Amino acid sequence: MHTSTERSPGPPRTSSAHRAATVALTALAPASWGTTYAVTTQLLPAGHPLFASLMRALPAGLVALALTRVLPRGGWWWKAAVLGALNIGAFFPLLFLAAERLPGGVAATLGAAQPLLVAAVAAAVLHDRPTPWRLAWGVIGVAGVGLVVLGPGARLDVPGVLAGLGGTATMAVGVVLTKRWGRPAGVGPMTLAGWQLTAGGLLLLPVALTVEGVPRGIDAGAAGGYLWLGGMGGLIAYTLWFRGIGKLPVGASAPLVLLSPLVAAVVGVALGESLSLVQSLGFALALAALLAAQLTPPARSGRRTRVPPPRAAPPRADDTPEASAREDAVREGHL
Repeated sequence: MHTSTERSPGPPRTSSAHRAATVALTALAPASWGTTYAVTTQLLPAGHPLFASLMRALPAGLVALALTRVLPRGGWWWKAAVLGALNIGAFFPLLFLAAERLPGGVAATLGAAQPLLVAAVAAAVLHDRPTPWRLAWGVIGVAGVGLVVLGPGARLDVPGVLAGLGGTATMAVGVVLTKRWGRPAGVGPMTLAGWQLTAGGLLLLPVALTVEGVPRGIDAGAAGGYLWLGGMGGLIAYTLWFRGIGKLPVGASAPLVLLSPLVAAVVGVALGESLSLVQSLGFALALAALLAAQLTPPARSGRRTRVPPPRAAPPRADDTPEASAREDAVREGHL
């Protein structure tokens, strides 16, 4: 009789590939944000950071609302307002203020501390304790970005440092709350991005028009810059970002922001700048930290799994004293 043995299926190979694809798509968001400094300095009118923030948020949010045609319901009105204020309305002005008052390297290094702040906020809000593995690589990532972007003449301006830390903190809280609240049933990531971009843009609208107004002389280059910031850096980037936050652990998504200063450095090289040996080492460290955060920490070799001792088998029916006595009687011929 031929018996066919059915091989048990192993773990699906598509799970790791699907996770890698999710990480890659999510990484496009901070990678696109890394072009903001070059676009701002090369194409946009100088001295209008609030207006640039407004153009990055509000048009993109309105386009998303027009495409999805879904408005918040119930408690999601105030949740969308809170997330829009944290991720957009407060973060953008603080980011541009830090960029104005600090050298780009100092501002980028402060932003690279976001994974550590996210870990702290996630531990308090989500009760998700960070592993020593990710904490260590988070510190290495900050150090690597610092080597890439910090120069010997970098100066520290107290208001600029506070603005940089404030922007990093608001974004960290926004990431954790986005993970905690998730999305309503039937609401996609573009809809969630549209809610937040619109809420943040409406918060920026009166401030930008009152403080700065509309810049004069918006030429074709500036229009293209605003289109890039609002399209790729706003609508597409935040759709991918919020999608990734919903699918990945915060410990895996937060370190992806290290791509922003790294992409900024690559764009700088493309524009004629050069990286020294120390900067190249920092680039490699930051990239290694970003990749290591996506991996599972190796198990400790010294820790052994304790195997419980085998349980004693229950006595059989013929192992009882009565059965043994009966067996002896049979052998002696009494039965």
